[in-house]
Amino acid sequence: MKIAIVGTGYVGLVSGACFAEMGVEVTCVDINEEKIKMLSEGKVPIYEPGLEEMVVRNFREGRLKFTTRLTDCLDEVEAVFSAVGTPPDEDGSADLSYVLQVAREVGQNMNHYVVLVTKSTVPVGTAQKVKVVIAEELAARKVEIEFDVASNPEFLKEGAAVKDFMSPDRVVVGVESERARKLMQRLYAPFMMTNNRILFTDIPSAEMIKYAANSMLATRISFMNDIANLCELVGADVNMVRKGIGADTRIGSKFLYPGCGYGGSCFPKDVKALIQTARQQGYEMRVLQAVEEVNERQKSVLFQKLSSHFGGDLKGKTVALWGLAFKAETDDMREATSLVIIRQLLDAGCEVRVFDPVAMNECRRRLGDAVTYAKDMYDAALGADALLLLTEWKQFRLPSWEVVRRTMNQPVVFDGRNIYDPEELRAGGFHYSSIGRQ
Repeated sequence: MKIAIVGTGYVGLVSGACFAEMGVEVTCVDINEEKIKMLSEGKVPIYEPGLEEMVVRNFREGRLKFTTRLTDCLDEVEAVFSAVGTPPDEDGSADLSYVLQVAREVGQNMNHYVVLVTKSTVPVGTAQKVKVVIAEELAARKVEIEFDVASNPEFLKEGAAVKDFMSPDRVVVGVESERARKLMQRLYAPFMMTNNRILFTDIPSAEMIKYAANSMLATRISFMNDIANLCELVGADVNMVRKGIGADTRIGSKFLYPGCGYGGSCFPKDVKALIQTARQQGYEMRVLQAVEEVNERQKSVLFQKLSSHFGGDLKGKTVALWGLAFKAETDDMREATSLVIIRQLLDAGCEVRVFDPVAMNECRRRLGDAVTYAKDMYDAALGADALLLLTEWKQFRLPSWEVVRRTMNQPVVFDGRNIYDPEELRAGGFHYSSIGRQ
């Protein structure tokens, strides 16, 4: 089976490599010539555990190809996956220009039946727009060729994307015809050998499922952050609260961990887009508006704690940050809490020293020389008046606190992910503060 995937970003590249791993012949298409050149040389431009090895292996064995032109493979493929970006417009709605351009190119060049599958996260109604664009291009060519559109949203967690794709908890596919359903069933069959987890729906429902899923998870995070902030005020321990409500089978324990805010490429963008979709229909998503507001406020919680500790005067203070990526096991800094805090620290007159196991280059790309880049976690703490933990990388979980204390100018730690034991740090002479705990 042969398919094309347009867009070699996070979703497109992971999808292409994983399909190729199962024996599908995949051509990945991207207009970025430099990126295609890198991939053809075995260099993967994003960090994701296990991805580079899979890309290199399948490229070497001929199942994974890279090109800048969809026309190089369109005559041979049965399906074209659109995995291009849908960045938010100023009003928060998703920009569909790249998605519709893919549809336009397919309509202008297809010569046989093809299913155009939208893999990007798009608002409800996008598939219908894609269908109209293809039909218009075919009419302009004065040809009659059957085609289908489908929606196949991704549910990949950054840091575990390869595992999620190879062993999905479910695959959602929205289709309009039996022909398209059978093709998608055949394509995903290798991933369903032990348990059939594929859910076929109508297309609008498939488009909505993606937004609703991410918005629900974002809601759980913001809810727990709100509860954590209240716990501090009333003297409760949010970890005990989290365990207590998570033991209720109707609630469960996942995504109930408080912290210093969520970020990344999905949750912030998808919450905004769903709010805007509702507004376009004359409806206000009041819960999600609050979710977004709570999250933006939460990104400043550690700065506020830090400022309060030093009596509101941070000028001249050296602050160390452990973690820059929005979560562990990725170099993604999109909507990361670190960016908010770094800006606040710099505006307050602080010197900022940072360390992240994989996101240092991404930070340099975004911030240049505005901060000092440490060679390791202990170097970051050198001469620091305070240390802020923002990303729960494994190597940060059990540091030598004796070394950290000797290294720092003042033994002050703010834990944005609640990974440290308050009693241990306070016994070691640290001022320690976390989220939702005394």
